Amino acid sequence: MFYNRIKELNTIRKSINGSKKAIILLYGKRRVGKSALIKEAIKTFNGIYINYTCVKSSFKGNLKLFSKSICETFDIPNVEFDTLDDAFLFIEKQKKRICIIIDEYQYLKETMKDGEVDSYFQKICDELSPHIKLVMCGSYISMMKELLTQDNPLFGRFTEIIHLEEMDYYDSASFYKKKNIDDKIILYSIFGGSPYVLENIDYDISIADNIKQKIIRQNGLFRTHIENVMLSEINKWFDVRILEAIGNGQVKYSEILTTLNEKDNGYLDKQIKHLINMETISKLNPINKQSDKKKTFYEINDNLMRFYFAFIFSNMSKIESIGEDAFYENVVKKSIDSYIDKRFEKIVQQYFKRLSKNGKLRNIENIGSYWYDDQKNHKNGQFDCVLKMNNGYKVYEVKRLKNKMSEKVINKELSQINSINDLNVTEVGFVSSSGFEFKDNKIELISGRELYE
Repeated sequence: MFYNRIKELNTIRKSINGSKKAIILLYGKRRVGKSALIKEAIKTFNGIYINYTCVKSSFKGNLKLFSKSICETFDIPNVEFDTLDDAFLFIEKQKKRICIIIDEYQYLKETMKDGEVDSYFQKICDELSPHIKLVMCGSYISMMKELLTQDNPLFGRFTEIIHLEEMDYYDSASFYKKKNIDDKIILYSIFGGSPYVLENIDYDISIADNIKQKIIRQNGLFRTHIENVMLSEINKWFDVRILEAIGNGQVKYSEILTTLNEKDNGYLDKQIKHLINMETISKLNPINKQSDKKKTFYEINDNLMRFYFAFIFSNMSKIESIGEDAFYENVVKKSIDSYIDKRFEKIVQQYFKRLSKNGKLRNIENIGSYWYDDQKNHKNGQFDCVLKMNNGYKVYEVKRLKNKMSEKVINKELSQINSINDLNVTEVGFVSSSGFEFKDNKIELISGRELYE
């Protein structure tokens, strides 16, 4: 089943079906839906397509397999081309509309010195005829981003660049439309927005059983996916304890450094920069403290990976000892609600980002958190969902509740906010997952149902 990705799908279809030269770069982490997107897009292509997935082999080994794919496509006896140039020259001479898909390009790129394979493709791209369309895909984010740097041979060659990311909370809900609002919040908070993961959740059993069977269990499908796929590139080069520290809520640089028991000699800084470039983690600052290093925080981007490091990574021996059922009951169940509550705040941020991108939010400059220092009352803290407008800040109090929010709770929250000195807030709104007991035209009230409409 193919869901969403309408913008990306239309971009590829328009490009490969057009009359002009088309060289498309499509990249994103593993199992984010790149192959499914291409498969869906190619359905409208009026021509022949060659789909080759590069493998962990030598350059010669890949060239041999690519040659085989070409011969099978044109139903001719097997021929081994001596060079990539020869292979593409043969394709050009067919004088037909052909789309060539080179998937997992990073494996081919790794077979030679830096930039050498890219140089081969530079020549191919420069000489490509308009009736030949080329799509290059890759899963190693940092390696694929190299193709976009100015000193790379392929710089400026791509007619379209698509960075395919995980689905947000709204698009992810396409996989579980019939679930109630709270279940939708829980499912996204734990399993995230990878199409591969969403397709493999068992919606006929409880969320708790999915967690036990697929994440906690040693050979569970999602645990295996995290350890053998999501972390495969990271484990080669990076200290996985950084992710453990961030997953357990130690999100400041100094806290991570303490966990690693390392001196501040640049080691951690270098590792963090690479992990950010790989889009494994993000660096966050409150929108009113963008340049304050003391207010810099780090978080794991993928919800499933975050859950793994929050609950599983440091408890493997305990899980093996007591089993997944007991571990869920005695460890996960105790703190899972507070974990999901925090992710719900991010869902609400995504909601406002969608509104902004769709042109439904005007005069907005930024979306994020807001840090306040109330020196008079000797307290500080953070609002987790704030819109920076051109006339000030709009704060939203976000609550995941079992019952509808009452007017009494709202008045209490407003009183606490109003007691904070030197707060540059022009308006306060409320988001309640379960809705509200009342209506108020003076205060913006957003229910969980509205987030999914």
